[in-house]
Amino acid sequence: MEKSTNQKIKLGVFVIIGLLLFIATVYFIGSKKNMFGNTAIITAVFTNVNGLQIGNNVRFSGINVGTVREMEMKNDTMIEVRMVVDTKILTHIKNDAVAIIGSDGLVGNMVININPGKGSGIALQPGDQIKTHNRVKTDDMMKTLSVTNDNAAVLTEDLIKITNQIRTGKGTIGVLLNDTLFAKELSQTINYIKLTTKGATESAQKLNQLITSLQNENNVIGVLNDTAVAHQLKRTVANVEQSSVQLDVLLANLNQTITNVKEGDGVLNYLSNNPKLVKQIDSTMINLNQASKKLDENLEALKHNFFFKSYFKKKEKEQKKE
Repeated sequence: MEKSTNQKIKLGVFVIIGLLLFIATVYFIGSKKNMFGNTAIITAVFTNVNGLQIGNNVRFSGINVGTVREMEMKNDTMIEVRMVVDTKILTHIKNDAVAIIGSDGLVGNMVININPGKGSGIALQPGDQIKTHNRVKTDDMMKTLSVTNDNAAVLTEDLIKITNQIRTGKGTIGVLLNDTLFAKELSQTINYIKLTTKGATESAQKLNQLITSLQNENNVIGVLNDTAVAHQLKRTVANVEQSSVQLDVLLANLNQTITNVKEGDGVLNYLSNNPKLVKQIDSTMINLNQASKKLDENLEALKHNFFFKSYFKKKEKEQKKE
């Protein structure tokens, strides 16, 4: 009888402990799954859930805030995911937040990560749909890596060819690295270019000095920059133009006079156009010269004459006194 009572007591204690453990386990799991707190449901639409399952965690800024409640296939490209989220956290999730499906570690379960937006939006309400961003598929990544590997192989092969050509002295770079004579000639050419550049620089400096000196007031061009001198030059040019006009008039009058001499009936026209008269004038002048010569001889003879000799001596004495 006593053994039966002890067994019942032990059985009762075992059942109570087991029930407490069961209740604690259920509470712990329920709290993890947000089964006993104040929760709200929000939705998100993905084109590929990448192995997401019901019960997986929902994280906001790295904190577990809910779980995946249900997934429904809307059509061949849209999958609606319903999430249970704590209402206290829901007030911090704005309508510009973005949901992305990721993995919990390298090989862990899939989770939904909600990345906050700029914070300028309004808080989500129960039943609202959040924006989504599809995760890059592993197959697409592998295809991209495969193309990258192929390009790297081609690039490596071309690089090996180029290095072999350079090592064997082919091409411009190979010649520069292996031909010492060409390198010396190139060095001389560079020196010539430096000298030419130096000469061009000196010429430019001299040209700048020349331009600066031209602006000096003591130079002709510098003087031309003076407005007063410019006005004087304008007046001088105007006077020259006026003189040119007057000279043209004078030349016209002279031409007219010459024409009148040639075509008129005056003395000049008669003298210039009558050759007989010219000859007569020439003979007359010759006769006058001869007469003048004879007159001089007669005067000289008178000086030596006895009667006039004293007169000429008296004249000479008076000239000497003067």
